[in-house]
Formats: sequence, C-alpha cells, structure tokens
Amino acid sequence: MNRQTVEDAAERIFESRRRGQTLDILPLSSRPATIADAYDVQEALHRKQVQDGHSRLAGWKVGCTNKVLQDLLNIPYPAAGGILAENVHRSGANLPFGLFACVGIECEIAFELGEDLPREAAPWTRARVSECISACMAAIEIVDNRYGDFRLAGAPLLIADDFFQAAVVLGERIADWQDLDLVNLSAATFIDGREVGRGRGADVMGHPLEPLTWLANARAERGHGLRRGDIVLTGSMVAVHWPQSPCAVRIENSALGPVSVKLHAG
Repeated sequence: MNRQTVEDAAERIFESRRRGQTLDILPLSSRPATIADAYDVQEALHRKQVQDGHSRLAGWKVGCTNKVLQDLLNIPYPAAGGILAENVHRSGANLPFGLFACVGIECEIAFELGEDLPREAAPWTRARVSECISACMAAIEIVDNRYGDFRLAGAPLLIADDFFQAAVVLGERIADWQDLDLVNLSAATFIDGREVGRGRGADVMGHPLEPLTWLANARAERGHGLRRGDIVLTGSMVAVHWPQSPCAVRIENSALGPVSVKLHAG
C-alpha cells in the first residue's frame, strides 16, 4: 500500500468508529492485503484518533494467543492492537451495553510496564521483559464485532482496526506479582452469576509473559518500543463470550483476584 491508500483505509475505519457504524469489508483500493499493510493502517488510525481529540494510547492488546481463538479466527499467530486511555476502566465500572455493535467478553491478564522497552534493546526475552513490569492485574477485555461474520473479514482488516479492541476493565493492581504462579493460575468468566468459561495462564502461548515478549519484539521490528506506564493485555484464557443483552460480568482469577463490569441498558 502507498501512503495515500494507507491514509484512506485509516480514514474509513476512523469514520465508521466515530459514527458508531458497522465496518463493511473495505473496497479493494483501500484494503490492507498483508500484515505489514495492516499495521501501517493501524498506526495511521492511531494518529487520526489523537489528532481528533481522542486521548493518547494507554497501551496494547495482544489477541489470538489462545489455540481456541486461533482456530475460531483461522489466524495461527498473535495480533496486536492499541488501547486508548479513554477506554480503560477500573473494576466495578458501568458501561452502556448499546455502546457496542456486538459486545464480547474476554478473560485476561494485564501487565503494567514500569520501564520503557526500547526498540534498540531487542531482541527481548521473557526474563528481560519480566524485569520491566511494575504490576500485574486480572482484566476483562471488551471486544466489539463490527464486521458481521468476522471470519470473512481477514486478519489484515481486523489488525488495522485494533483487533476488536473496544475497552478494558482492570482489577486490583498487584505490585508483588513475581512469586505468583502465572502459568498454573485458573480464571473463569461469569455472566449474571453463571460460569461460561474457564482457563489457565498456560493457555496463552504457554505462559502469560510470552505475549508481552512477542509484542516487544514485534514493535521493535517496526521501529517502535513500548513505554513506561503502558498496559498490555495478553489474550483471553477463555473463549470469547458474546452476551446478547445487558448483564453483569465478573472474572474470578485464582492468583490476581476478581474484576467486574456491568453492561447496563441504554
């Protein structure tokens, strides 16, 4: 894609978000065809969001880190998306169900970076990345399917549009997380008190730190780093759940505690 087609694709995605519209498959002339194209469009989208008065990027999500989700989407590799600060909430938040076209709930672990992860320091290893983390949290990622049958949209479009990212709800900030057994922790998603899915830390790329390590190296390959204070979501341990009506969502994490959000009518 040349610069003009990248900007055109980003503008179409930006306008669909601003107007609260579903996003049809982009016309061939402005459709990202490769993963590299997709991240070019994503970066252009982020610039437009900031220029339009949206808040800064607060961090990143890594999707497709669970075999179940990879099979569902037919995407056998991780994918990154940006998180706007205005979409970061704390446990107990109340959000309108109607804010989303088709809301999905994911059960996640989030890390907060206490140091920069500059591109010049790549390649990053899990051990080195762990030294740069200031806190760990249970998290709910709220994703939004604005594509109809998302399996037909293709990975490049999903990545260009921040890979379904719509909001994140963070649980208690755990600063002394290093001795926690993140691999063997269990976590479950409850909708209106009913368990709808359960998983383990090992379900995301074998270890929850692996998605963060992948992200640091992927960003470095594109000439970027991660910043101190960034929040990074590491992917769902449980298959995404798509509630059909307003509901109360709660995640129980055996090592990191609970996190909840209410999706109310309106």
